[in-house]
Amino acid sequence: MSTPASSDPSFSLARLFAAVTDAVPERTALVAGPRRLTYRALHERSVRLARHLVGAGVRPGEHVAVLAFNRAEWMESFLGILRAGGVPVNVNYRYVAGELRHVLADSHAVALIAEDALVPAVATVRSDLPRLRHVLLIADGSARGTDGVDYEDALASAPDDAVLPPTSGDDHYLLYTGGTTGYPKGVLWRQADIFRAALERRAPGAPRARTPEDVAERAARCFPQRMMVLGPLMHAAGQWNALSMLLCGKRIVLSTDRSFRPDRVLETAHREGVHVLQLVGDAMARPLARHLLTEPGLCPDLASVRSGGTPLTPAVRALWRAWREDVSLSDAYGGSETGVCGSATAAEQDDRGREPTPVGSSDSRSFTMGGSIAVLDTSLRPLPPGSTEVGRIARTGRIPLGYYNDPIATARTFPTDAEGRRWALSGDFGTRDGDGSIVLLGRGSAVINTAGEKVYPEEVEAALKAHPSVEDAIVVPAPDESLGQRVTALVSLAPGARLEEAELRAYCRVRLAGFKVPRTVHFVDRVRRTAVGKQDYRWASSVARSGTATGGPVLPLSP
Repeated sequence: MSTPASSDPSFSLARLFAAVTDAVPERTALVAGPRRLTYRALHERSVRLARHLVGAGVRPGEHVAVLAFNRAEWMESFLGILRAGGVPVNVNYRYVAGELRHVLADSHAVALIAEDALVPAVATVRSDLPRLRHVLLIADGSARGTDGVDYEDALASAPDDAVLPPTSGDDHYLLYTGGTTGYPKGVLWRQADIFRAALERRAPGAPRARTPEDVAERAARCFPQRMMVLGPLMHAAGQWNALSMLLCGKRIVLSTDRSFRPDRVLETAHREGVHVLQLVGDAMARPLARHLLTEPGLCPDLASVRSGGTPLTPAVRALWRAWREDVSLSDAYGGSETGVCGSATAAEQDDRGREPTPVGSSDSRSFTMGGSIAVLDTSLRPLPPGSTEVGRIARTGRIPLGYYNDPIATARTFPTDAEGRRWALSGDFGTRDGDGSIVLLGRGSAVINTAGEKVYPEEVEAALKAHPSVEDAIVVPAPDESLGQRVTALVSLAPGARLEEAELRAYCRVRLAGFKVPRTVHFVDRVRRTAVGKQDYRWASSVARSGTATGGPVLPLSP
């Protein structure tokens, strides 16, 4: 795939991190379990990994996969691959053999850095991966059942004389995204573009950094804020929050637990004096708020909660307000194909004269977005503010080069309009408010067509979750001979709650148009979610088709 010339050739992620390290070498960069790394230590370890990779024959532009839970070595590996001139490939630790085969083969990965416990699944497909020629193994207490180079040994023996290649803002950044259907696709960015679209943090009204030295100077001046990143690093929300903090001289705190434990998360946040908590929707926010209500003295430094990937509902925001009225709550909007597009906070909603509401409710959530974001009609023309027409939310300007190794999907998601502008379609639909904000309606790929009427699942989910007895909900279509598709809900109840289907449907009927009210409700022990906290629509669809409802597993925290 050809790459057009960049206007920011010096803005490689490796060069930016090196500049920040030079500015704040002794500041703590990363806390992960018992490990604490200063910027100097994190940089030095990533450089030693880069030297090992170069010595092992990894060439500039080649792809190196990372398969690990949230831990210090994940960040070391990511930064080290970049410094070696390689391209990191994020791999979901929950993937089964077929998905692993697809990502490692589709990405053309030549090397793999993986935890011992996660390697056996790769071993079953290794014969199908002829390009994979080097494996580094991270000890995690599991038995080592495959050949490879020990990670710590590799760093210790890395050749000091290995010549590291120059890096550029034109170098690639690759992010694999699963979506709701099909195999994962790799979204290919230039590093300078992903920095501008997702990683650059600056004060309102402040100009964009012109040089890496500008980035370093800002880092030196900044307050060393501490953010706890609960989103998995192999996913955009966790990765971008962590990288953006590192590139402005702040501190990231990771939980290294393998499953989500609210008590342990808050114990860590309290001990580390965390100021900002980054999480993924109600599935994480609700149990954390409930635990804080039992121990309200915890986390006195915590001032802000940011949700990415899925928004917080009013019921969950109310729990946080009950713990501390002045806590700042915000939702970020963006995606692997668009970068970070905008955000919504309760204060912004109040300024518009309406109660803060979640995406898809009867007063759908409005997001303040940048000038490169638009709502497009079917001819890819931006809709004007105040238009009632529903269109596709898209970004222009700093957008990906396309999907790696998939020109057909690239043409579909990154079209060019009649004026020659390239757009990145987010997959979401929305409208443009009169004040220019964007009202998010939901995913076009998940829309339910029932008797000719279109229903966005997020809207119905928000209505269901507003019921005080509902813990979580997911809405999907089920086949219907007369309607085509039937709106079907899977609902889990709050502890100790009892609720009949008829009562829940009646509750929805006064909040939703009749055709949007679920015709079938399956009560489940737990709504299954993916590793990043989003609803598992594949599982829900299988339940809706079969009528067999089973609860999901405990939500993983650190993939």
